[in-house]
Amino acid sequence: MTLQNLINERKAKVGIIGLGYVGLPLMRAFWHAGYPVIGYDVDPDKIKKIHQGENYLKHLGEDFISEMSHSQTFDATADFDRLGEADALLLCVPTPLGKHLEPDLSYVEVTTAAIAKTLRKDQLIVLESTTYPGTTRQVMMPVLEASGLKCGEDFYLAYSPEREDPGRKNFNTQTIPKLVGGIGEKAGKLATELYSTAVSEVILVSSAEVAESAKLLENIYRSVNIALVNEMKVVLAAMDIDIWEVVDAAATKPFGFQAFYPGPGLGGHCIPIDPYYLTWKAREVGHTTRFIELAGEVNHAMPEYVVQQTTLALNKNQKSVSGSKILILGLAYKPDVDDIRESPSFEIIQKLQALGGIVDYNDPHVPATHKMRNYDLQKHSVELSVDSLKYFDCVVIATNHKVYDRQMIADHAKVIVDSRGALRQVTGKRDHIFSA
Repeated sequence: MTLQNLINERKAKVGIIGLGYVGLPLMRAFWHAGYPVIGYDVDPDKIKKIHQGENYLKHLGEDFISEMSHSQTFDATADFDRLGEADALLLCVPTPLGKHLEPDLSYVEVTTAAIAKTLRKDQLIVLESTTYPGTTRQVMMPVLEASGLKCGEDFYLAYSPEREDPGRKNFNTQTIPKLVGGIGEKAGKLATELYSTAVSEVILVSSAEVAESAKLLENIYRSVNIALVNEMKVVLAAMDIDIWEVVDAAATKPFGFQAFYPGPGLGGHCIPIDPYYLTWKAREVGHTTRFIELAGEVNHAMPEYVVQQTTLALNKNQKSVSGSKILILGLAYKPDVDDIRESPSFEIIQKLQALGGIVDYNDPHVPATHKMRNYDLQKHSVELSVDSLKYFDCVVIATNHKVYDRQMIADHAKVIVDSRGALRQVTGKRDHIFSA
């Protein structure tokens, strides 16, 4: 039976490589659509938890995996020799940056090489990881064709960027429109038909390069606009003007303006990283991306700005950072999730500790830290209570979790540095609250 027929009858086995924030919801979407699915991940602990029905991504809900894990049409494995079992393989692997802000495609390259070992005729391979234009064609295709099979004839290759936003309630994997660009017309058509059975809307574009570029534009757009309000925050603070009120006021215009809000820096896997994939590729073709790089400079300066404001806030209370007990509220990069990837809270903690601060954190979604690429804090979330607030010399609000009792924080913390505008609506005295 051809791949086309397998898709038509929903008998194609769909393999998801990388079972993280993108891959796990995607696997469930295809399983929910009626396909047999198989998940691949290098982390055996994830595979074990999946088979036990345990969800390790808490924002998805405790029962997200349980039903699927007991199904006859589901499997998960750390054995990449089984990649040939899948009729369609969707790659959801990390694409981080190197230490010089250059693209790190090692996960894509290693995974592509593993696929090439078991590649067979009529398989569809789709990359979902964010990357620079040309990756699918120039990096993946030669490795896969080294198997002796011909792209577009023996196997099919496409790009379909992930658009996950962890914690968002009004959209999910099945309802976020999906872009697809193929290496050749048939690949694009097959990938579109496959995704169309699991996702409500699929848009086919003319090439993989268009889809790759569109994903970068989405995140660069956000990065640039966040940089704009972050820069305005610093300028307006010097004029004693509330940036959050300014943004809300501007947002009353029904056209020509979209509200973006400042913060302590960028977090998540996309916005702090993706723009640099284009700046690197631009240099390769003899161009510079001054606008994008400037936005990156502004956003990356925000953790240092928060530290500076914390220093000034403590100074106004006759204290130095050195020896002060400081509580960071929120380790996750955005509200109400447990996602700590690229969170600016880590840099803020590290900088305050370097100045001699005694720093703890509270985050109800992140009970303990684990070793990351750039940080290994080895900390546990401390209790947030009236007594603990009184214990600390300064509280820094880095993440605006809904669960936080803002009035309690305002009433009992000695000094507060608010980088999220979280305490704008609290009542009572405010002379101990400082914006950052």
